Amino acid sequence: MPAKKATKKKAVKRGAKKRTAATAVKYIYDFGDKTDGNSKLRELLGGKGANLAEMARIGLPVPPGFTITTEVCTYFYDNGLKYPTTLEKELKASVAVIEKQLGKKLGAEKNPLLLSVRSGARESMPGMMDTILNLGLNDKTVKALAEESGNEAFAYDCYRRFIQMYGDVVMGVQAVNENDHCPFEAALEKLREEVGVKFDNQLTAENLKELIKRYKEIIKKRTKSAFPQDAYEQLWGSVGAVFKSWQNERAILYRQKYGIPAAWGTAVNVQAMVFGNMGEDCATGVAFTRDPANGEKVFYGEYLINAQGEDVVAGIRTPNPIAKLKEEMPNAHADLEAVRKKLEKHFKDMQDFEFTVQNNKLYMLQTRNGKRTGLAAVRIAVELVKEKLINQKTALLKIPADSISSLLVAVFDPAAEKKAKVLSTGLPAGPGAAAGKICFTAEKAEQVAASGGHAVLCRVETTPEDLRGMIAADGILTSRGGVSSHAALVARQMNKVCVCGASEVVIDYGAGTLTIGDTVLNEGDDISINGTSGDIYAGSVTTAPSEVNQVLSGKMKAKDSYTFQLFDQVMTWADKYRKLGVRTNADSPEQAANAVSFGAEGIGLCRTEHMFFEGDRITFMRQMILASDEKERRTALKKLLPFQRKDFTGLFKAMGGLPVTVRLLDPPLHEFLPHDESSKRELANSLGVDVDVISNRVHALHEANPMLGHRGCRLGISYPEITEMQARAIFEAAAACYKLKKPIKVVPEVMVPLVGFADELKNQVAVIHRVAAEVMEKKKVKFEYLVGTMIEVPRGALTADEIAETAQFFSFGTNDLTQTGLGMSRDDAGSFLGKYKELDIMPQNPFASIDAAGVGQLVEIGAAKGRKTNKGIKLGICGEHGGDPASINFFHQVGLNYVSCSPPRVPVARLAAAQAALK
Repeated sequence: MPAKKATKKKAVKRGAKKRTAATAVKYIYDFGDKTDGNSKLRELLGGKGANLAEMARIGLPVPPGFTITTEVCTYFYDNGLKYPTTLEKELKASVAVIEKQLGKKLGAEKNPLLLSVRSGARESMPGMMDTILNLGLNDKTVKALAEESGNEAFAYDCYRRFIQMYGDVVMGVQAVNENDHCPFEAALEKLREEVGVKFDNQLTAENLKELIKRYKEIIKKRTKSAFPQDAYEQLWGSVGAVFKSWQNERAILYRQKYGIPAAWGTAVNVQAMVFGNMGEDCATGVAFTRDPANGEKVFYGEYLINAQGEDVVAGIRTPNPIAKLKEEMPNAHADLEAVRKKLEKHFKDMQDFEFTVQNNKLYMLQTRNGKRTGLAAVRIAVELVKEKLINQKTALLKIPADSISSLLVAVFDPAAEKKAKVLSTGLPAGPGAAAGKICFTAEKAEQVAASGGHAVLCRVETTPEDLRGMIAADGILTSRGGVSSHAALVARQMNKVCVCGASEVVIDYGAGTLTIGDTVLNEGDDISINGTSGDIYAGSVTTAPSEVNQVLSGKMKAKDSYTFQLFDQVMTWADKYRKLGVRTNADSPEQAANAVSFGAEGIGLCRTEHMFFEGDRITFMRQMILASDEKERRTALKKLLPFQRKDFTGLFKAMGGLPVTVRLLDPPLHEFLPHDESSKRELANSLGVDVDVISNRVHALHEANPMLGHRGCRLGISYPEITEMQARAIFEAAAACYKLKKPIKVVPEVMVPLVGFADELKNQVAVIHRVAAEVMEKKKVKFEYLVGTMIEVPRGALTADEIAETAQFFSFGTNDLTQTGLGMSRDDAGSFLGKYKELDIMPQNPFASIDAAGVGQLVEIGAAKGRKTNKGIKLGICGEHGGDPASINFFHQVGLNYVSCSPPRVPVARLAAAQAALK
């Protein structure tokens, strides 16, 4: 808590500073007939509160309520879980506003006001925090509700729901371990069995009274306290529980996954209850203005008759598709269609909204920009432009950059899928193909993923506690729940393959089996799911490239793939607005060609060490390393030269004249030698030397800290013949390209790694220039080339002005710059990074997204100093950060010329670069 406290105090100061004009801080904003807020107050009211106020403002039927701001959450944690002194007065005043508007009173024995209490963070966190419904019910008000509604069963159903929620969320009545069952659910199941009914809504009023009695006994036994009867005690308990849930395990995990700062806090929304469980003319549902799985412009969603909202998203009953509501409640369906159109026109994005129908009257409970798959994000953005609701720039900013990669994921191979037997079909909730081991728990999915395997998390229905397993799994399968269930919602956000509501699937956790008809599968068996069609297969079905890849490789025509057309449109827009160039990290012609098809404008990093491990090359490399003098080294290097020359020629041809940056040998030599005894003997036999020679050389090359040892330019300075061979191979390959029938005017960029001193680069540049002159004279051809360095140690960045006197380009190697700048090993940081993220010491993994405040300063200093000496110096980045959207935004701000990333990340980088320019 102390670590979080410091961060949050900063947030409080920032918030207070913005509002100094006010005589007193306003902690509660009303919505309804009296509406204080709007959608622009998202930071203060959270997404849910801001949009409730906005819907009320534009005249949609929103039950009245109020929002307790995120500033209260911050205050709550900064002050020992206490509230601001003025909050109680504000809260009672806002309750009074609702009471006056509805003619009801909280806690009254006649016309009692009932409330819902729900969280609402700035960014949507579905299912991660707690909710309370039907607040205000007690042993007396429940009788008033029964009389007022004329439906005793309805009233007691609401009361038992409230007791269960309050007992769980506020009073802490929960399962004590994994093998324990939720005590309330266990009591409910037992009662259903006793009276012989299948569903909760079949219980009579007398049944429900008995259930309430048992629920109270559970609370008394487990908490040593009675269920509270005072409505305001219930309200304060619920508000506190929602604030406390901001720091529960699943909320923390979710924030870590999506980079949501703990300092933001959550708002709390208190709203008058409306009831979808009052009878057959009542319903509750969740709907989307478009299909969130594929983006199609259709009214999409589901509902349940005679139910409350939690029933739909919990997946306990499989809901009906929204189209069926047109038959059952035509007026409500027509009202929803009108709301659907109004929401999209106003918010200019696909909306995910919750609604309740009470006695055939529609009420809106929430709207937000809907979670969607990557494919849907792209399609919706493109089609909103076509519909003239938004422009190209807005469309690009609406697509999470990582979403574009979901258009490139594998699908099932059509031939293999045709041969596979469909065991069952569920609801397609997350497109794509996933095959892996059946895992019934989050822990099992994490174990499979950690061992390098593929997992499919199979659950009756998922809950927020399954989040770790959902992150680890390739796909998610549930037997219950609809397209707005927790499984579907989270899967879409994570771009996970998901099939839900597969009712024929019977999962027995105790037996560890998944049964579909006569087929019985055990945990650990292979299963395959198609999140596009909803089909489920036993075994592992072979996958095939995405439609985009198939078009790019010529196996499919562009006109036959709408997915490719969407991809191509977004990439065209991105290229129109981005300023940063996008290159790729590639070491082979195949990788290079793949990257070019994705739009790469050159190679920003060719790692030459990767070329030494194929066939006989590793033997010659080892000969060179084991050589006792320069003459023996040159003999071995001469054997390696033709291989290197061939590799570079292939790369240059694949790139067709686009720039290619070749990094000279970087890793320490010991990485090329065998370390186990059998491999040492095998090498000794192949070289005709004693095994002791091998062992002694391995021992001699051993370093205590090889990452900071004899590697990079230090190797080239110690053994200039290595630099000579590599430079010769590069330049001879370039010369060969100039002499082709259709000449390729290659301008190779030779990159010297690990430079920290200007003289290190000068030493190596002298060798490179000499070899270039020799090759041009021998081959009778003139070509241009550049020589630069990789800035990957802090001293290189801090003395960049001196290094730039010699270098024609810098490429920031942010992988090693992060390690050396933070003093943190990429390979060992996993042992503490989780804790650091949890405590907000380091909100993001610095090896995945650049530490802008620390390592980023080294990049800024290096860029500025380099340009001060050499105004025309070319600046790029070739670490893994080159494919990370947040890092790309930073590199754009610094003013680099290009980023370089792995081939599959090229489209992501193109989109992220455009977004950086537009922001």
